[in-house]
Parts: sequence; C-alpha cells; structure tokens
Amino acid sequence: MTRRTKHAATDGAPVLDDTSKAIIEQLQQDGRRPYAAIGKAVGLSEAAVRQRVQRLIESGVMQIVAVTDPLELGFARQAMIGVRVEGSLEPVADALAGMPEIDYVVVTAGSFDLLAEIVCESDEHLLEVLSTQIRTLAGVRSTETFVYLKLRKQTYSWGVR
Repeated sequence: MTRRTKHAATDGAPVLDDTSKAIIEQLQQDGRRPYAAIGKAVGLSEAAVRQRVQRLIESGVMQIVAVTDPLELGFARQAMIGVRVEGSLEPVADALAGMPEIDYVVVTAGSFDLLAEIVCESDEHLLEVLSTQIRTLAGVRSTETFVYLKLRKQTYSWGVR
C-alpha cells in the first residue's frame, strides 16, 4: 500500500496522511525549521520533506509566512469590524478581502454576517477606511468596530486532526 500526501475526500477537501500532518506540526512549532531536522523527526529524507512541503503549499493546505507585530511596524491601530449585510454576503466579503488594510475576513453566524480584521497606521486611517470604503459598499447595512487595546495571545500551533 502506498501512502499519499494528499487525495480528495468525498467532499473534495484534501485528506492528509500522518507524515504530512507531522510535517505541518513541525512547521507550526517553527516555520524556519530546516527540512533535514523535519525529515529526522518524521522519518523522511530532506528532499522528500521539501517535496511534501511544496505540495502542501501548492494545494493551499498551508502557507509559510512571517508573523509580525503590527505595532512594531508602524501600524498603531488594529480592530475587528463586525459587518451586517443585506443580500448576498459573497460580494461584500470579496470586496473586504480586496482591501489592503484588511488581513482577515470570515463569514459568520450570529450577530454579524462578516468579521474583518483591519490594520491601520492611525485612528484617522481607520476612520477613513470605515467611512469611505467599508460603509459605502453596496449591501453593507451596518458595522460595529472593536478596537484592539492589547494583544494577549496569537498562536498558529493548533496542530492537525
């Protein structure tokens, strides 16, 4: 029996084998971990790990990025914006996702139809994006802004199932 890194499940979602999951967990702990060290931990060669990582990235299962502190980079204001929408959610979600200040958009159930995280240089910048870009979108009925005062936890090491 051959082991595959990824194949389509019945719903079209990728299914990962235990080795690919172990590679992901290694990279969640340290995104800069050398492929040789990962290979030693999961029982593969460095080249095999490199190929698996490339396939995981190309398939959209994971991405490797630098996580930064926006305050240290000159972005003084972060906030989560709850958006209530009239009509179709997708066009509004897509428009929000296309804004450079917004780094996270999700469709939700509950009080808001969408949540969007925004990173701005100042309160004035936040107000301008809210007033001239977000609230003017067709379908946006109302917004509520939750300004971040202090970041207490941000992690991406939740493992795999």
